[in-house]
Amino acid sequence: MTSAPLRQPPKTLMVVLLLTMGVGPLLNYGLSATSDELLRRFSITESQFGLLATTLFVSATIVSMLLGKLADVLSIRHQLILNFGGTGVAMLLAGFANEYWILLIAMALAGPMQVIANPTTNRVIYELVPVGQRPSWIGVKQSGVQLTQLMAGLYFPAVTLWLGWPVAAVGAAVFIFASLWWSITQLPPEDPTDWAKVRRALLFGRSGVNSRAVERLPLGVWILAVVAMFGGVGMQATNLYLPLYTVRELDFSLVLGGLSAGIAGIIGVMSRIYWGRLLSRGKPASTLIMLTTGGGILGIASLMLAGDFGQVWLLWLGVALYGLTVLGTNVIVNAATLSMVDASRVGAASGITTMGMYAGFAIGPLLAGLLLEATGNFHASWLSVIAAYAICFGLAVTLYVHLRRQRPNAAARSDS
Repeated sequence: MTSAPLRQPPKTLMVVLLLTMGVGPLLNYGLSATSDELLRRFSITESQFGLLATTLFVSATIVSMLLGKLADVLSIRHQLILNFGGTGVAMLLAGFANEYWILLIAMALAGPMQVIANPTTNRVIYELVPVGQRPSWIGVKQSGVQLTQLMAGLYFPAVTLWLGWPVAAVGAAVFIFASLWWSITQLPPEDPTDWAKVRRALLFGRSGVNSRAVERLPLGVWILAVVAMFGGVGMQATNLYLPLYTVRELDFSLVLGGLSAGIAGIIGVMSRIYWGRLLSRGKPASTLIMLTTGGGILGIASLMLAGDFGQVWLLWLGVALYGLTVLGTNVIVNAATLSMVDASRVGAASGITTMGMYAGFAIGPLLAGLLLEATGNFHASWLSVIAAYAICFGLAVTLYVHLRRQRPNAAARSDS
C-alpha cells in the first residue's frame, strides 16, 4: 500500500476494516441466533449443532498460519475478495441447504475465507496508521465482530420466523457482496499482487515472507497465542449456545434469545474500543487480560445462576459482564502482538495468534455441545467455559512475569 503511515487515515478506511472483520462470522452468528429453529429444521442434536461451528473453525485453524503468511504478499484487494467472496458463497450454500451435511460443507468453506481478516486488517493498520493510534484502531476494528453479533441477533431470528431461513441467508449474502464492492472502492492505491511471491509463500513460505519469521517470534507472541486459544474456547461456546440457553432455561422467544447475543455484541463493541484505548495509554497487556478474563468468569457464573434460580436479571447481568470484559481480550492480544514484532513478521505473528484463536473456537462449541448432550443441562458447559477463562488468567500472570524479566535484560543490552 503506501510507503508510510498516513497522518490522518480516512474514516472510510475504518469502515472497511469493520466490515472486513464483521462479514466472516456472520454465518456462525446467524446459525447461533436461530439455533432452536435450526435444530428442528434439520432434526439434529445439540452436539451436531456444535459440530457446525467446530467444522468452520477447524478448517480455519488448518490454514491460519499459511494465510497469515499470504497476508504479507497478497494485495489487500485480493485478500478482501477471499474474505468477503468466500463467506458470501458459503452463506448462499447454507441458505439453500436441505440436509445437514450441506451445512457442514458451507461451514468448512467459510472457515478459511474468514480467517485472513485478522492478518489483513492488522497489516492495513501497521502500514497506514500512526503508531500511537494503532491500539485504538485495533479496538475499533475488532468491534466489527461484535457489530455482526448484534446484527445477526436482530436480523436472523426475525427474518427466519417471518420468511424462513433460506430468505434470511440469501439476504445476508447480498449484503456481503455489496460490502465487498464498496470496500474495494475505498482502499488507497497499492502495488498489485506479485504472484511469484505468492507461489513461493505457498511452497514452504519463502520469499515475500521471511522463511524463519515464525521460528524467530518472541516467546510473548506464543503465550498470547495460547491465551487466544483458551479465550476462544470460552468465547465461541458462549456465543453459540447463549441464545439456545435463554430459550430452553428461561423460556425466551427465538427473537428475544437472539437479542441476548446481540446485546452482548453491542456491549462488546464499546468494550473493545475501551480496552484499545487503555492500551494506547500504556496499560500492560498482561494486566488487562487478567481483568477481562476475571470479569468473564464472573459473567459466566451469573449466566449459570440465572438458569438455576430462574432470575432473568442475573442473565442480563451475565450478558453485560461477558460483553464488557472477555469480548475485549482479542483486542489486547492483537495490539500486544503488533508491539512485539517488526514489519516483516506482522503477518506471521498474526497468523500464530489467529491460529490459537481459531483452535479455541473449534474446541469450544463441540465441547459445550457434547457436555450439554451428555448431562442434559448447561452446567458442565458453563463450567468448561469458566475453566478456560481461569487458564487465560494464569497465562496472563505468566506473561506479566516474562515481560518484567525481559525489561532488565533489554536495559542491560542497551547500556552495553
